[in-house]
Amino acid sequence: MRDALKIVCDKQELISAVSNVQRAVTGKSSISVLDGILLRAIGSQLLLAGYNLELGIMKTIEADVAQSGQIVLNARLFGDIVRKLPGDRVELETDDRYQTVIRSGEADFSIMGIDAAEYPELPTVADGDEISLAEETLKSMIRQTLFAVAQTDIRPVHTGVQFTVENHQLRLVAVDGSRLAIRCEAVDSDLDTQFVVPGKTLSELLKLLGDGEELATMRVGRQHILTEIGGYSVISRLLEGDFLSYQKAIPPQVTTEIRVSTRALTDGVERASLVINDRVKSPLVCRFQQDSITISCTTPLGSAKDVIATDATDGQEEEMGFNSRFLLDALKNAETDEVRIQLNGPVSPMKILPVDGESFLFLVLPVRLKA
Repeated sequence: MRDALKIVCDKQELISAVSNVQRAVTGKSSISVLDGILLRAIGSQLLLAGYNLELGIMKTIEADVAQSGQIVLNARLFGDIVRKLPGDRVELETDDRYQTVIRSGEADFSIMGIDAAEYPELPTVADGDEISLAEETLKSMIRQTLFAVAQTDIRPVHTGVQFTVENHQLRLVAVDGSRLAIRCEAVDSDLDTQFVVPGKTLSELLKLLGDGEELATMRVGRQHILTEIGGYSVISRLLEGDFLSYQKAIPPQVTTEIRVSTRALTDGVERASLVINDRVKSPLVCRFQQDSITISCTTPLGSAKDVIATDATDGQEEEMGFNSRFLLDALKNAETDEVRIQLNGPVSPMKILPVDGESFLFLVLPVRLKA
């Protein structure tokens, strides 16, 4: 394919595509071509792609193609230009020396491109296992597990979320050593497979996923996963390694069960956390009583205390300490008006579940309190 291209396309479609594809461009690569967006015009379409050797995002938009060709343009500069163009249509034209002219309305830019032959070939997943589910469902599942992904790469496999498909069910699991998140959903699939998707990839998928019933399709190969969402194709490497055998971390017994308003408990934890900052850390003390949860915290900045009424409590009273951020992350991702809290003594993890069923399960490890 010749490098010279000439096309005209809709400005808003181009802005949207560039903004999303640009997320896969690091902008800090030692390989200059990876700081760019690949543009490839053929037929009546313009393909845009960003790729950082681990994650690739591709989008095809309609275009009037007068001359087929391809070019790589600096992602930041190209994005800044198209977002500021005055007209409704954008004309792109490159020559054999990679000089690229961008026109819209009365505005006219000329920037240097890079030979598209230098751009790395994006991975493909031709014959992988395929899973489809509603975009809003996948979005909820990712959101309810991504918060518990490890932020350090001591064990790189834990910087991702484990996907398991078995018995017509999709299960997502994330763990970081201090907390665990599990989210399950029924799927129309006979597959029996397991893989780990990087947390960074899932963060980008969250931005692309909608809130409707449109289907998102995941195709899983040996080393990569390809996700098709709303006209976008997202290709990512999979993480390798032995994922934690998390089942043993879930307390089998329950000595205390509480039902409480998610919003009320979240607000109480946030209020008590006002005396905590990055330099002054102290655990939140939670006292689970028959009809209430008392939350308190004392630091050099001051002290705080709040009492949250519970809708139902069964079992013995307990006093436990928690990292306030970990507790808040779990509550804010519950996505239900009420939650069940299950305890098994002061040193076992707290379990947070929906009132009905077990579509999600969050574990938060307690912090040992000073005597």
